[in-house]
Amino acid sequence: MAEEHGDDTDAGTASYSGPAGGWGSVRGMAETVVRERPSPGALATLRTQNKPGGFMCTSCAWGKPKHPHAFEFCENGAKATLWELTTHRCTPDFFASHSVTELRGWTDHALESVGRLTHPMRYDAATDRYVACDWDEAFAEIGVQLKSIDPKKAVFYASGRASLETSYLYALFARLYGHNNLPDSSNMCHETTSVTLKKLIGSPVGTCTLDDFEHCDALFFFGQNTGTNSQRFLHPLQKAAQRGCRIVTFNPIREKGLLSFTNPQSPAQMLTGSDTELSCQYLQVRAGGDIAAIMGLCKYVFEQDALRGGTLIDRAFVAEHCTGFEAFRDQAEATSWEDIERESGLSRADLERAGEVYVSSERVIGVYGMGLTQHVHGFENIAMLLNLLLMRGNIGRPGAGICPVRGHSNVQGQRTVGISEKPELVPLDRLAEMFGFDPPRDTGMTTVEVCEAVLDGSAQAFVGLGGNFLRAVPDQTRVEQQWEKLQLTVQIATKLNRSHLFNGRVSFLLPCLGRSEEDSQATGPQTVTIEDSFSHIHGSLGHRTPASPHLKSELAIVAGMAKHSLPPNPNVRWDDWTGNYSLVRDLIAQTYPDEFHDMNARMFEPGGFYRGNSARERVWKTDSGKAQFTAPEMLAATNIPDGHGRYRLVTLRSNDQFNTTIYGYSDRLRGIEGKRDVVLMSPADIAAAGLKPGQRIALVGDADDGIDRRIGGLEVVAFDLPSGTIAGYYPELNPLIALSHHDQESKTPASKAVPVRILAQA
Repeated sequence: MAEEHGDDTDAGTASYSGPAGGWGSVRGMAETVVRERPSPGALATLRTQNKPGGFMCTSCAWGKPKHPHAFEFCENGAKATLWELTTHRCTPDFFASHSVTELRGWTDHALESVGRLTHPMRYDAATDRYVACDWDEAFAEIGVQLKSIDPKKAVFYASGRASLETSYLYALFARLYGHNNLPDSSNMCHETTSVTLKKLIGSPVGTCTLDDFEHCDALFFFGQNTGTNSQRFLHPLQKAAQRGCRIVTFNPIREKGLLSFTNPQSPAQMLTGSDTELSCQYLQVRAGGDIAAIMGLCKYVFEQDALRGGTLIDRAFVAEHCTGFEAFRDQAEATSWEDIERESGLSRADLERAGEVYVSSERVIGVYGMGLTQHVHGFENIAMLLNLLLMRGNIGRPGAGICPVRGHSNVQGQRTVGISEKPELVPLDRLAEMFGFDPPRDTGMTTVEVCEAVLDGSAQAFVGLGGNFLRAVPDQTRVEQQWEKLQLTVQIATKLNRSHLFNGRVSFLLPCLGRSEEDSQATGPQTVTIEDSFSHIHGSLGHRTPASPHLKSELAIVAGMAKHSLPPNPNVRWDDWTGNYSLVRDLIAQTYPDEFHDMNARMFEPGGFYRGNSARERVWKTDSGKAQFTAPEMLAATNIPDGHGRYRLVTLRSNDQFNTTIYGYSDRLRGIEGKRDVVLMSPADIAAAGLKPGQRIALVGDADDGIDRRIGGLEVVAFDLPSGTIAGYYPELNPLIALSHHDQESKTPASKAVPVRILAQA
């Protein structure tokens, strides 16, 4: 019904009247072109982006179709490419003019807007400035420092951008050096997915492929913002809606990307201003209320199955493939609708209507994002979604499955080839045989544990392969204050960010090639590979002239550090691997033969080659050998009870942002322009708190650990939100998140229901 997804916000409430996509998206890309003045050839790069034989986007990990559109990039994907191909440069002269202390006062946007890093730099504490150095000097000193410390006290962090080849060698470097401290950006976002799916269905990643979206009858969305975070997903969603697939969305925030879409590649829609309505129901579940909401859906299925003669639950599938069904059924039947309504913030009638969509659909896909993973009980969030899907056999058949939408472009692939702190996920015996060493078998540190080690002084070295670690972590301010006690910090990056302004006693900033740039080594131009969200592997070939002749590839930097840090080993050939990346792909294929056989021959297959998924084949690599139903002991995904004056804060990204990279100050799809220092609240909550829109307030963290966490100067903005749920931007509000506030199984920071209180300011 149209009224369920229309824009019915109150007057004075921030909102956006248009659809996702359309001319707004075109303007967003055009503004980036004007701002960045990208290098010649940038438009040619966009034309080949996410296409076979072309360049794979460094933004989100959405799948690359066999038959791509004329333009197979979205607004944020274009921004990421233009941001990388900017003509602005961050040179040694810039650092000579600005101290590190001064730069700490700059915004995230201003820091990255300086442009591409051009030279390897070493931090000079005496002058509080970065000074240029040569690569040999940097590698030699890094080697000296790493040799001087206990390997178990070193951390090798990886962002989600590095290629499979670089990631494989980085993980090998860590293990040859002597540790499994290999946290990555997955620890901050989708580690809950990896832990939950691995335990319950035996595969740590989603079971769907792109083809499934052409055959599903319904899509159930939980905590995922397609319009900002995975815009190319809008194309299959539009096609699905147009053929009659029903989309039911659960999200505290009414996001435009799941309400309506105008396709920028459709001349008819662009000329007429028409759009495609997407969600048939949009249910604004309260932050942390998804367990209860999904329990309501499951309870409806059980009730209707009894009324319809046992025809709704796929009992043959459950009997053959599942365990734990009876305990879950008993839990659902014992859970009252009153409790479900209270914890979810949704009415029984709305949940029953959504449940009817589910039971009347033969093939259903469950889609989710960090709105499920980043909770104290994120494991139970995902487990409940699995329960719902398993009830009707919606795992392991065409047009059905579970679909986590991963963020960074190769974060899933990095885990596949060995970037993991969990030794049981890596074929260590095979590595030992291939390279003639005894890999460490102890469990390494997660992101949260790295921060704890920095705070207690037990960490001594941090090597960052991309990313903006210090800006992305919880308890941001506390961790920054202790960072300078580290013996060694190394940051590998394309642009300057805040993490580079906090340095250990010895510190290097090493500039690398971007993925869109030509990577020439001893045997000529090199190809790298990445894995998308659907477990397909794609080759990526850069063609643009590098931003500086002094840049090295990420792989060459990893190899350079390793050569100077490790004893000689005839089985470890860093120079050969740097000169010819196909040799590294041979190593990957040898290490993971079932998934990566003939990798060099297959990497440019249209749509990528599929490495397979056991759960999709209904082969359950779990302890029981079956898919596992679970009976949650709670209905709220947070472990801090509601109280007078306590709110649940949701951190989110703007339309002009990817992860910690802030392209600009336009959150067009929410109607917020020119600012990020805001708190979004419902008009009713604003009135009840005695506040008014435009007023400045402070948010105070309400974790019960005696630590004062607060951020002031935030502007109240009226927004359509459930009562008790407020929202603000990541990463600016990360200092409010306690390190202890994380998923209990995966230690993923719980950034989607942060307990806070409001302090009015004069």
